[in-house]
Amino acid sequence: MKIVFMGTPDFAAVALKSLIDAGHEITMVITQPDKEKGRGKGIAESDVKVLAKEYGLPIYQPVRIKNEESVKYLEDFMKRDPADVFVVAAFGQILPKSILDMPRLGCFNIHASLLPKYRGAAPIQWSIIDGEPETGVTIMKMDEGLDTGDMVAVSRVKIESNETGGSLFDKLAKEGGDLMVKTLPLIERGEIICTKQNDGESTYAKMLSKDMGRLDFTKPATELERLIRGCNPWPGTFTSLNGRNLKIWEAGVSDKNGAPGEIIDVNKDTFTIGCSEGGLVVRSLQIEGKKRMPAHDFMLGVKINLGDKLG
Repeated sequence: MKIVFMGTPDFAAVALKSLIDAGHEITMVITQPDKEKGRGKGIAESDVKVLAKEYGLPIYQPVRIKNEESVKYLEDFMKRDPADVFVVAAFGQILPKSILDMPRLGCFNIHASLLPKYRGAAPIQWSIIDGEPETGVTIMKMDEGLDTGDMVAVSRVKIESNETGGSLFDKLAKEGGDLMVKTLPLIERGEIICTKQNDGESTYAKMLSKDMGRLDFTKPATELERLIRGCNPWPGTFTSLNGRNLKIWEAGVSDKNGAPGEIIDVNKDTFTIGCSEGGLVVRSLQIEGKKRMPAHDFMLGVKINLGDKLG
């Protein structure tokens, strides 16, 4: 099939690679504009753009896809080289009806959740943070809403007890590309079954921010352990020790109880922080100015005592 692909981060790049490998013709790739790297380190191209350049694909980077000039650009392009479908994955902008109506078979989105749950920007991380037993990928025929279109295909994925945002991201990226490849022949033959979403069951997965990674030990240890896994690798979770920022990368849960934020147990490999319910067992961490390391290695250089306070 002839496809216009829209996407930006690595999740989308995995899907684009799957479509290319399956032999589909990508007539154009649309991705977000390049961004400046921090501290004058140059320009950062999206993962999708990097892959598109590797394969010599035409690239378009509109600031706002809804702008009249962007719509006109796509209209003219479709007159010259009409695509059968538009495939969208983590593009980062909502498409107007004028664009949704362009391809003869419609626009289809790869969304990393079991819709209607976790509509929005960060469904992968929030499914872990909220303690869901499973998540998955939904292929949706797009409408003008935010992840509100009819569902046409679903694939379910178990969330493991040690799942992180990073590991689940990798699983769902591959699952999304594979599911889209399987669904495209059904779309082409007109054999898809469109199922409306139940808006009453919908939830919203808001964007992650660095500040949400601050650990609040007045919450139960089970909640904090899920937050640590969900925010790994980004934005990460943190507290402070003796005035220095301390990132927690890996933790477990203990049934020990103690004052929130206080060290309530220490052994050679871990130390435990009191929470409102249970204790947070720290296994891997990173003190400000140092590399990530096991708690065992950290305690060889930093003395951790019962009763020390974090946060």
